[in-house]
Amino acid sequence: MTRYSKLFERTKLENLQLKTRTAMAPMTRCFADDETGVVNKEIAQYYRRRAKDGIGLIISEGVVISDRAKGNPGVPGIYTREQIEAWKEVTNAVHEEGGTIIAQIWHVGRLSHHELIKGQQPQAPSAIAADGQVPRFRKPYETPEEMTKEDIKEVVSQYAQAAKNAIEAGFDGVEIHGAHGYLIDQFNSEFSNKRTDEYGGDLKQRLTFMKEVISAVIDAIGAERVVIRFSPHKVDAPDYRWDDAEKAIQTYVEAFKEVGVKIIHPSMLNFYEDVKDGKNLYEIVRNYWSGPIIGVGDLTPDSAERALEAGWIDVAAIGRPLIANPDYLHRIKQDEPLVEYDPATHLPKLI
Repeated sequence: MTRYSKLFERTKLENLQLKTRTAMAPMTRCFADDETGVVNKEIAQYYRRRAKDGIGLIISEGVVISDRAKGNPGVPGIYTREQIEAWKEVTNAVHEEGGTIIAQIWHVGRLSHHELIKGQQPQAPSAIAADGQVPRFRKPYETPEEMTKEDIKEVVSQYAQAAKNAIEAGFDGVEIHGAHGYLIDQFNSEFSNKRTDEYGGDLKQRLTFMKEVISAVIDAIGAERVVIRFSPHKVDAPDYRWDDAEKAIQTYVEAFKEVGVKIIHPSMLNFYEDVKDGKNLYEIVRNYWSGPIIGVGDLTPDSAERALEAGWIDVAAIGRPLIANPDYLHRIKQDEPLVEYDPATHLPKLI
């Protein structure tokens, strides 16, 4: 038996049956049709190979909930009939290999550009532009339009509809992308949310939009099929961290419990980063959360096994190594070297 006995254990997260305690982390690949947001056979085979290898939970690349939610060229959607039908080929491919796949539903908010969203202005909690440029588009972020309460209601319903569409397309559930400085996280952050209504204020109050989205998605498809992803760092501010990690985590976890969340996915660039008093984020989260936790952050087989053994997480999500190694688990089991991820080699194609 492999020395990674925890990693290769069967498990389940609520209703999600997993062949191993591994997940494919959601990674933006940009291979859908740029005009229609429709996925293709190449994408279906890309996910099939990881399911065949034994990855327990495949979390899809971010899938946008509307044409205004898009932040990169070539990103897939899940809001039109054509998109839903095309995703069926992907979910069928994964299920044929005995895999489990959930759709990460996504709205980038202000991290966009009018040329990417059919001439519309990006939307956000407040009219404050992000620093930097749109990835893979190389144009500066624009000043977004501050969302009205009607806009908020509309976007919440788009998340719920996207979740229903995902289930219709054959996904086993959804992950709500509430991390990395995208729309939900823009409401959560004091830098991008200066509102004075019920969606602004202290952290607990700023989490109102996130709670409304989660509640709507849970109402649509059931809590046992919903994961929420959250993080301290942001695409436009990778070095940002919460002032008081423990207090922030407590506040998030209280919000999750309030709306009936079952599965959480805290996100870190480095899993073992010292967040407070020599503890990593997941150690602290585990003190407040007894339910399933997916962990991520440059994990190796050894560091993932250690985290699973410690009980900090239930499933280890692997990112870039899975782009370069569709046979990742096979290589680990056979003690074969992994292909090192190289963006110049691996990003321009799906293997």
